[in-house]
Amino acid sequence: MTVPQSSQQFIPIKEIRDGIAIMEDGSLNMVVMASSINMSLKSPDEQQAVLLQFQSFLNSLDFSIQMYVQSRRYDVRPYIALLEGREKEQIDDLAKIQIREYIAFIKTFTEQTNIMTKNFFVVVSYKPSIIEKNTSLFERLLGSTKTKKQSDEDAFSVNKSQLEQRTYIVEQGLVRSGIRTVELGTEELIELFYRIFNPGEQDKPILA
Repeated sequence: MTVPQSSQQFIPIKEIRDGIAIMEDGSLNMVVMASSINMSLKSPDEQQAVLLQFQSFLNSLDFSIQMYVQSRRYDVRPYIALLEGREKEQIDDLAKIQIREYIAFIKTFTEQTNIMTKNFFVVVSYKPSIIEKNTSLFERLLGSTKTKKQSDEDAFSVNKSQLEQRTYIVEQGLVRSGIRTVELGTEELIELFYRIFNPGEQDKPILA
């Protein structure tokens, strides 16, 4: 008899803390949300300058990055709910009719046309080198859970610093290319991964 496996067993994320996704293999990841650039609004010279700057940024990196584009159908339900609330507040019958007709137009238009929203993310990773440390007899005799926990915290702080340096380099390179950036915090990361692994869900998860 095959025991059904939980979907969580296929998610390689061990923990999310301080805006960092810690993976099962020990690597640390920070995610940067990046703005888009409408190249069609720029002159040929400006387009060339952006492309050359972005190429120079990529060539300057001595570590790998990942780029992720999230495309989702635009959810008009909150906007419809807002309009319906405004309709109820109206006293004038003509204004109510106009809002009602506008709501019907929005619903029909979005049903016939796929309106998509796109978000752009850059994933910066750092995997610490595993170095076997020879502990002394004194350390082994006095070793405790508390000592190991403190050692793990120290290692995390060092690795976090290395990852933040890489993330800063990536952000500066993107800014020079005309792209605005913002680092995702812990709650934003949880929401991002929740939406990735639950594409049918619209609401963000409830954080304990």
